Amino acid sequence: MIDSKLEVLTPTNCQMIFIDQQPQMAFGVQSIDRQVLKNNTVALAKAAKVFGIPTIITTVETLGFSGHTYPELLDVFPTHDILERSSMNSWDDQKVRDALAATGKKKVVVSGLWTEVCNNSFALCAMAEGDYEIYMVADASGGTSREAHDYAMQRMIQAGVIPATWQQVMLEWQRDWARKETYDAVMDIVREHSGAYGMGVDYAYTMVHNAPERGHGDHRTLAPVPAK
Repeated sequence: MIDSKLEVLTPTNCQMIFIDQQPQMAFGVQSIDRQVLKNNTVALAKAAKVFGIPTIITTVETLGFSGHTYPELLDVFPTHDILERSSMNSWDDQKVRDALAATGKKKVVVSGLWTEVCNNSFALCAMAEGDYEIYMVADASGGTSREAHDYAMQRMIQAGVIPATWQQVMLEWQRDWARKETYDAVMDIVREHSGAYGMGVDYAYTMVHNAPERGHGDHRTLAPVPAK
């Protein structure tokens, strides 16, 4: 029997959970640039939507401490229920456990704050008590220091958590560029969120393949006027 952890992620074998992607939690993050963190988190959410991944959004003490989930994340899933709780550990909340169980999928992709608290406790308990496989998206999660994030990741990896990055997860879902039903949407995410990779795609489209420029309005590139 093949070890299930050797199976690649597919659009049909996993689910996604975003844990406490809230402003007050992000204020405390020091392990990654916070704008990069938000970029990566929103990109991962868009990818999950493109591939139809069942997605859970959970929050902690929204009105008492943490603030509301990033509006950019909510815009991706405007009709999703937000699972509010009081415990630092999402696994402690019955609503979260029920939502995870309802999908029937044992592979759980996780993006959350903070790595050393909410992510760590959820991952360990979900594996120990729920027999889930956890895929921790390291660059769509953040800790209160580089050490806090790194040592939490190490602890979770030693316990069996599988580390990943957001773009790795998205491209694992895509797998084959011949999968045309999701190709254009994935390329849109790449161009908007993938930095140099996205710039390279834009360059190839417009300069190599002569695709029209993206953007709004009637833009023209004017040749320089020779000096008199």
